[in-house]
Amino acid sequence: MHVPDGFINAPVSAGAGLVAAAAVAISLRGARRELDDRTAPLAGLVAAFVFAVQMLNFPVAAGTSGHLLGGALAAILVGPYTGVLCIAVVLLLQGVLFADGGLTALGVNITVMGAVTVVVSYGIFRGLVRVLPRTRRSVTVASFVASLVSVPAAAVAFTAVYAVGGTTDVPLTKVLAAMTGVHVLIGIGEALITTATVGAVIAVRPDLVYGARGLTAPLKLRVGGELVDAAPAAPAPAPARPTRKVWLAGLGTALVLAGGISYYASASPDGLERVAADQGIDKKVEEHAAADSPLADYGVSGLDNARLSGGLAGTIGVGATVLAGTGIFWAVRRRRTHAATAGARTQGSD
Repeated sequence: MHVPDGFINAPVSAGAGLVAAAAVAISLRGARRELDDRTAPLAGLVAAFVFAVQMLNFPVAAGTSGHLLGGALAAILVGPYTGVLCIAVVLLLQGVLFADGGLTALGVNITVMGAVTVVVSYGIFRGLVRVLPRTRRSVTVASFVASLVSVPAAAVAFTAVYAVGGTTDVPLTKVLAAMTGVHVLIGIGEALITTATVGAVIAVRPDLVYGARGLTAPLKLRVGGELVDAAPAAPAPAPARPTRKVWLAGLGTALVLAGGISYYASASPDGLERVAADQGIDKKVEEHAAADSPLADYGVSGLDNARLSGGLAGTIGVGATVLAGTGIFWAVRRRRTHAATAGARTQGSD
């Protein structure tokens, strides 16, 4: 659903840029609370994994494909604020290095694919885990529903942006129907990928899943023939567990997906591209400013072997994303640590 240049006019693109900047600024502040010794090392990896899986377009209808948006996955694994930052990092690198998603439309893409998907999915996820039994299975069920709904929600958000700033005169009812119809199907794929990934991490390290924290069911006591909740005991400090194995396994998986499996991805246009072509939204599409990038269209210029070119581009993308993401998230984490240290010193001096 990467919106290219020319779909949305300049004023609305600029307005969306301001909305995206505000979302990123708010997320930077919120991420300071989310990023700890467990999530900080993994946030960059989550961004790289989203980048890799987005290269795996899967068929959803005749001549149409879809790919992961990733907002729900990132929010559930590392928290909603950090999740917005993960998607923003991915979209920025895709636009600058791979000419995927217009640079003038970067604000639209971050707003629609990042902020909207995270807010919708995490709101639904938290609501479901509160009413479902407090088990790991409930987390995976909530992940499925939340990620499924987030994709058509993003389609509706794009249609709303297009209604205000679209560059072509197209009946909005047709655009809305077409966008939501195809993205419901894409949402099923999103839900399957998200659920499988969250379930895999929960199976080996449930402590690393942000959305699964605090799900231990309360102890029940029988009093007067009735079951009542026992008073919660003071939680014992959890011993630090190394994340190196999980990090290496995740990075290896991302490299395999982007560097090898992506060659077999569907070449059909994705949902937005198909709707744009069918409805005439793409009449004023503009050439990407980074069209001459050596990695444009997820291939390395100068390499004639398509498998090698795409695989190398995917590998470079995963590496660039994990480095950029890790650097940003560690910087945010360090600011939180420094702020806490400064606060402790101030209180001590009083």
